[in-house]
Amino acid sequence: MAIMITMLALGAILGFIGAGGAGFIIAILTLVFKVPIHTALGTSLTAMAFTSLSGAFSHYREGNMAVKAGIIVGLFGAAGSYVGSKIAALIPTDYMHFFTAGMLFLSALLLVVRLFLLKEKTARDENQQINAVFVLKAAILGIIVGTLSGTFGIGSTPFIQLGLLTFLGLTLRQSVGTTMLVIVPIAIGGGIGFTSEGYLDFVLLLQVLIGTMLGAYIGAKFTNLVPKVILKTAMILTPAVSALILTL
Repeated sequence: MAIMITMLALGAILGFIGAGGAGFIIAILTLVFKVPIHTALGTSLTAMAFTSLSGAFSHYREGNMAVKAGIIVGLFGAAGSYVGSKIAALIPTDYMHFFTAGMLFLSALLLVVRLFLLKEKTARDENQQINAVFVLKAAILGIIVGTLSGTFGIGSTPFIQLGLLTFLGLTLRQSVGTTMLVIVPIAIGGGIGFTSEGYLDFVLLLQVLIGTMLGAYIGAKFTNLVPKVILKTAMILTPAVSALILTL
């Protein structure tokens, strides 16, 4: 019950900022509930597929999603995530904590640069033709973020959002909603890889899912209701706090 209540609160935060939240979930599971790091990686990444699906549906209804871009990035990301999960199995437990924390800190720093120092682009028309250059950019982005996600057990949400903002020209709110769609196939690919390595706790997975799916759906309702500065700050603080917890 304690895990489910905790995950409900986390899910609401993650749905609000458009994050799959594997890094945050990993940090809480390992520090508070003493779950082994590789099991936390596999379980949280698998749970993220379901959590993101719930959040993606809510964001789609709110009009915060570029569906075509999300599908292309997500499909290529799934392949990268599967490969990354195999790499993760080779990394010793003692090092995985610091590697994952380091990636989360880096993602927070990159978000500061993109969200506060660079100018936001205008909205991309969802009906705009998808040309070869766009598909190539989306494919490269998907492979990179998918591999990062699978290797370090994180959703790579900040990296996905940065890529969608910078390379594909989405707005802040479009990037938030589209990221939730991108994470679904990435999490599935990584989850399959971790499961094949024996790093999935099905009971723990169920507990995490009950809380995060409900929380993510509720949290997504608030994305359009708050000032952008609050949304930006929350997007940055989430990976930063997760990284700090992992280093404790």
